[in-house]
Amino acid sequence: MAFSLRKNSDRGGVGLDIDGRYLAAAQVDGRRVLRAASRELPNGLVRDGEVVNRDQLAAALKAFASQADLPKNVRLGVSNQQIVVRVVELPRIDDEKQREAAVRFQAAEAIAMPLDEAVLDHQVAGYAQAPDGGARMQVVLVAARRSMIEGLLEAAKKAGLRPEGVDLDAFALVRTLASEMPGPDEQTARVFCHLGGVSNLAIAVGTTCFFTRPLSAVWDDDDAGSRLADEIRLSIDYYMTQPQARPVGEVVLSGPGSSDGALVESLGIHLGLPATVASPLGVLDPSALKGGEDPHRFTVAAGLAMGAAA
Repeated sequence: MAFSLRKNSDRGGVGLDIDGRYLAAAQVDGRRVLRAASRELPNGLVRDGEVVNRDQLAAALKAFASQADLPKNVRLGVSNQQIVVRVVELPRIDDEKQREAAVRFQAAEAIAMPLDEAVLDHQVAGYAQAPDGGARMQVVLVAARRSMIEGLLEAAKKAGLRPEGVDLDAFALVRTLASEMPGPDEQTARVFCHLGGVSNLAIAVGTTCFFTRPLSAVWDDDDAGSRLADEIRLSIDYYMTQPQARPVGEVVLSGPGSSDGALVESLGIHLGLPATVASPLGVLDPSALKGGEDPHRFTVAAGLAMGAAA
């Protein structure tokens, strides 16, 4: 199939989703997908969201970038067990340096990972008034194993790409899909579950992701509905232990596995929650996708591209 991402490469960001089963790239400008391309990924290069063979992945990325005329600057995503997302509450701190120091101090207790082996980031999710009248802030804290990030970056650089940043697949997923949902309801949360090479779960209130984890159950296995439902239910239970957690109102499915109507119905029955299938690209105009491309492959890549442009 002939496709090109290089044309108009100075417009919009490019997200590259290294899914365990395929590679998908999307270039987004505003609310339009300008270019998109995907190809199968050989088995054994990425397992459970982690790079297993850097050299062979680099070769696959190089071939894909050449075939797709992929711009060198890309934004990558990650989703695996080497990532921890926690919500912490702190007194409101407006000074950026002081806030970073306070978050790092809190991370030493909240993250079961040596900080010198981790890459840390955080985002202020909101503010609230404490019972004593003091101002508090809710912070989403992210920690990723440094060696895992370095392995991904090394493979991308060996392929001749220039990574502009690394984002969580979960954040990209919510970024793409939450904007198409009805106005944010601060009283309820949504579960977003992307069924791709890695079944990735994110729980968000409005457009803010508060919890994420990859699921071990695969969507095309025997008894997939009940296995996935069990993991989703456990994830919801854990999320509900976090500060200011909101009850979950629905489950939103995306990715190639969301095309399985029987699976979607089974998940809804097992979970006892409404289960809906998202429009693969949310509010983005998908008209640039070439015939034969599965739009469900590009949900995460589009969200990564949107993050690059933010």
